[in-house]
Amino acid sequence: MSEHGQSHGVWQDPAPFLRGVAWRDKEGRPVRADPADSMRLPWDTGERATLPIGVRLEFTAEAATRAVEIRYRATVPGPTDALRDLAHGFALWNRHGKLTEVFTEPAAESVVRVALPGWQGPFTLYPPEAQSPLILGLRGVGGAVAPAPAAPRWVVHGDSITEGWWSTRPAHGWTAVTGRALGWDTVNLGYAGAARGELAIAEQLAGLPADVLTLAFGTNCWSRVPFSVPLLYETTRAFLDLLRQGHPRTPLLLVSPVLRPDAERTPNKLGATLGALRDAMERAARDRIAAGDGRLALLPGRDLLGPEHLADGLHPNDAGHQVLGLAVVTAMRRAGFDGG
Repeated sequence: MSEHGQSHGVWQDPAPFLRGVAWRDKEGRPVRADPADSMRLPWDTGERATLPIGVRLEFTAEAATRAVEIRYRATVPGPTDALRDLAHGFALWNRHGKLTEVFTEPAAESVVRVALPGWQGPFTLYPPEAQSPLILGLRGVGGAVAPAPAAPRWVVHGDSITEGWWSTRPAHGWTAVTGRALGWDTVNLGYAGAARGELAIAEQLAGLPADVLTLAFGTNCWSRVPFSVPLLYETTRAFLDLLRQGHPRTPLLLVSPVLRPDAERTPNKLGATLGALRDAMERAARDRIAAGDGRLALLPGRDLLGPEHLADGLHPNDAGHQVLGLAVVTAMRRAGFDGG
């Protein structure tokens, strides 16, 4: 018995509880690009892929279970670390909303206790992503916890918007919003600063198990690595061709770039505006659909968000992530991709 008179279960291996896992490195850490294929990736993609974005715990609990304890290891930020002031919170959710959140200080190794509401669940526990926590074990207090039932696996590839930038919590990013609404296991392969149609990523996605796929890249093709309109059209076609080699019939939604006011009518170094690049991506998708890909759907991104939804003129705020996530839900349902 603990000092509070509550029995503790034994520490359980976290692996059966973890969701959002694409690959693991040789130490067993979840990573978001194939470690066996890292040499073909741009440096920025490889760096972002080491962060456990979207990785979370999903479990059920006995009615008597009063809390769940999570043993974890995290990076302790230094005094000049840009991420030092980010909230280090463990948030407990179900499909209807947040239930509670526990804030702690980053520690090399620690245990956090999160109270449970006294019903079975299933529950989702989002760890803080900024300090790359590695979950070492979990256990119930007063009763047992068990892995949640498996859910359809939704693999999403995109840029910093997909990665969740400017959402105030991991649970607020648009992919988390969509995944909860549809009851899917969201695998977030968003790479901030990257996602420029790299064909090595298309081949990695082709080999990754998925029940549903979404592509949401393109804005970094305007300035970070400038594309011309013909180049992005052909890149999108090639990316889809490679992806379909591994997933010939998997439902696939392409979301073109959302609003970016400074780029919509401003030519990049190759003379392409974001509006023209968006049109090229959409045209590539429509051409493939017209050629017979009946499991591909397109969601044009231009009018999904307004300026009021942007935190910095590029990335959505929490309200923008919510709007974008629900727009993807609607698009999935209209395309018949939600299993309904």
